[in-house]
Amino acid sequence: MNLPTPAPPQERNWRTASGSRPRSRERSSSWAASRVNPDQWPSVKMRAARIFLWMANLMAAYDCGLAQTQKITTHFPADAPEVPAEARAEARGQLWQSQERGPVEGMSVFAHEKSGAVWLGGDEGAARFDARAQFRWDRWQYFYGRRWLLDNKVRNIYLDESGPNRKVWIRTRTGISLIEWHPMTLGDKARYFDERIEQRHVRHGLVASSHLRVVGDVSSNQTVSSDNDGLWTAIYLGGQAYRYAATQDPDARAKAQRALKALMRLEEITGVPGLPARSFISTNEFLPTDGQWHRTSDGHWFWKGDTSSDELVGHYYAYAAYFDLVADEAEKGAIHKVVSRISDHLIGHDYDLIDVTGKPTRWGEWSERFFRTEEGWYEAPLRSLELLSFLKTAHHITREKKYAEAYQDRVRRGYAEHVPFYRRWPGGGEINFSDDELAYLSYQPLLKYENDSRLRKIYLDGLRFTWRQVRSDMNPLWNYISVAGGAGRMTRAIREESQRALERIPMDTIEWGVRNSHRIDVQFQKEKDRHGHLQLTEALAPDERPVEKWNSNPYRPDGGGGDSEDDGAYFLLPYWMGRYHGWVK
Repeated sequence: MNLPTPAPPQERNWRTASGSRPRSRERSSSWAASRVNPDQWPSVKMRAARIFLWMANLMAAYDCGLAQTQKITTHFPADAPEVPAEARAEARGQLWQSQERGPVEGMSVFAHEKSGAVWLGGDEGAARFDARAQFRWDRWQYFYGRRWLLDNKVRNIYLDESGPNRKVWIRTRTGISLIEWHPMTLGDKARYFDERIEQRHVRHGLVASSHLRVVGDVSSNQTVSSDNDGLWTAIYLGGQAYRYAATQDPDARAKAQRALKALMRLEEITGVPGLPARSFISTNEFLPTDGQWHRTSDGHWFWKGDTSSDELVGHYYAYAAYFDLVADEAEKGAIHKVVSRISDHLIGHDYDLIDVTGKPTRWGEWSERFFRTEEGWYEAPLRSLELLSFLKTAHHITREKKYAEAYQDRVRRGYAEHVPFYRRWPGGGEINFSDDELAYLSYQPLLKYENDSRLRKIYLDGLRFTWRQVRSDMNPLWNYISVAGGAGRMTRAIREESQRALERIPMDTIEWGVRNSHRIDVQFQKEKDRHGHLQLTEALAPDERPVEKWNSNPYRPDGGGGDSEDDGAYFLLPYWMGRYHGWVK
């Protein structure tokens, strides 16, 4: 199925979630308010034609799997001819009076669905209430901010159930928003995400975020480098590798191969064997002011140094995935060489990643010397897990004895015993969701390749404890890696919550401003997060949260600004991993 070209946000909102980080390990968000220029409204005829084409393509492709739906938003000026007359007027709803107070005070009932669900609105957005819903996220659904509405002052809600899809027209102070539930399998959704990445998120083969020079306008996008270009590209590569393994689609192989070459280029461009760059840009691109940039010897490129553990975790994870699921013999030989160079660099420098400065990078230390420092004592469980995964992966890929010996040497020196203490720090420690991502991406190849029953028992003890700690995140990738690694079985509850999370990741990945801290139906943890921000006690549905990758805090109530678009590869990896294992249909 070929989905149509994604429309600019003034025409349609397909909203999703993400984050990024240099080891603040979460990118700080712009809090600029979303802006819409009325002069930028697209031709209503073009919009109608695109909607018709999109629906025709969907129905033609809708030939298998359990039906899912995706919420899609289209914004209109109040006088647009497509808007029904019933939706244009300002209406007086009936004040909501129930023991269930809803997400905010002062809401009024404007419409009733045939199903019995009701639609409410007020001065702080709109909500849908379904008393019969079994899943927590479906009982109350809250629509707030530019992901869904032109503004939050709801003046009327008109419900149209005359056709096959539910249509909800929401009149606000500045215009009208149409929210539709379209039939779309998760496979359709993955194809749309793939298409968007191709259009706006590929930079020198790396998968990157896009800066929006005009808030909310994807036609103004400009791909930008980040501290973690290697890690984000690795996650994309993992998704395409599982896609190829599940479907044998040559397009998946080609995209995985492009990402593989970009990761290899990160290691090659530094001129130091085994030292990958964080990112690179051509001399024709804008040189960022952050980080440590170095010019290549030919004068045509800059590469970003001070490479972190995040990047190495991504590289080893991606090389392992491509090697096992995609590579031919020639590619296996190329992966063998690059993994050997990185591993030899670490072994040769007593397990520290040495930068061109001759010193370890800020976050690239796995040595016993580092573990004897105060910071290293705290970091030892995660860093031990990472390094053991690196060495085990290196031996799996190369079959060279020296990597097996190096792995066993670290085991004898107590690295394996450190692993189960991740997230078991005295007093609870500092919760860093970025570290959870690094732990899971390290556990996956380590448990896949380790056959020793004693070591597996140690590692699984750590993974099971971590999974219990993060289970409330409702994270499908953590669930799938945990089950694949042997930490538990795939139960109906795990399958359902994982699929619902994938379904509720919104279609649009613009990082719109999102706010939930004003809601009366949420509770807050006593402790703020490590950045001093409020945290919720329960994770909201992904389409009610700020856009975020899996490294971000899912309990963060507020964030975003509309000036960037995430690539969305964080959806593709768990989806295709689930497809590969038969957990997602």
